[in-house]
Amino acid sequence: MLKLQDKVVLITGGSSGIGLASAQLFQAQGAQLAITGRDPHKLEQAGAALGGKALLIRSDAGGLAAIDSVMAQVRERYGRLDVLFINAGVAKPAPIEQTTEAAFDEQLNVNLKGVFFTVQKALPLFGAGGSIIVTTSIANQMGSPMFSVYGAAKAGLRSLVKSLGLELVGRGIRVNAISPGPIATPMFDRLGLPAEVASAKKLAIAEKSPSRRFGSPDEVAKAALFLACDDSSYMVGDEIVVDGGMSLL
Repeated sequence: MLKLQDKVVLITGGSSGIGLASAQLFQAQGAQLAITGRDPHKLEQAGAALGGKALLIRSDAGGLAAIDSVMAQVRERYGRLDVLFINAGVAKPAPIEQTTEAAFDEQLNVNLKGVFFTVQKALPLFGAGGSIIVTTSIANQMGSPMFSVYGAAKAGLRSLVKSLGLELVGRGIRVNAISPGPIATPMFDRLGLPAEVASAKKLAIAEKSPSRRFGSPDEVAKAALFLACDDSSYMVGDEIVVDGGMSLL
C-alpha cells in the first residue's frame, strides 16, 4: 500500500530543492499534487519532472491575495486538501548595519507571516486526518551571523508549530516541522554571494559538519514523507532535525 495513496498534497516552494524532491517522493507514494513557486521557468521544469500530472501555481508565498488564489485553485482542481507542506522560504543574509527594512519585511512576510496565513486559509479544505508540515531551520535555535532576521523568523515558526499543533489537533489535523541543516539546494546559490565566496562558505560548512558533508534534498524529503503519512500519527507540534549533527555542536 502506498503511503499517500489518493491523498491531495500542496507543497509551497515545490519547484526546486527540498520541495521538488518531496513532490517526486510523494507522487511516487500515490499523492495527487499541487506545487507553487515564483519562477515560471522552474515551475515548468518541475512540472515536467512530475510527468505533467501536478497542478502548477505561480505564487508569492508572502502575499495574502496570492495565498487565497492558491487555495482557490487547489479547491477547483481537487476539492480538498489532505497534506500541506509549507516549504517556501527566503534568506537575505547581511550584517545588521546593511539590513534594509525591505529585506527585513520580505523575510518576515515569506518565512513567518505567509506560513501563518497559508495554514489559516488552507483549513477550510481540510477534513480530519490531515497533516501540515512546516520547514523551519536549525537557525531557529543556533546563532548565525548575518542571518539574524532569517533565524528570528524561523524561531517564530518553531513556536508557531507548537501552538498550532495544540490548536488544530482537536480537529484531526496534525502540525509538525522539519528543521534542515546545510542542504545542497539552489537556495544557497541565490544568496547573491560571489562564486568564490560561496564556494569557500560551502567548504567551511561541510568541514564543520560532524557528517563532513551537505545533506541532500532527498534525505529531507524522506522525513517529510514520514510526517505526511500515518506513520507519524502520534506526533503533534514536533520538529524533526535533519542536519547531519550540526545543531549538536
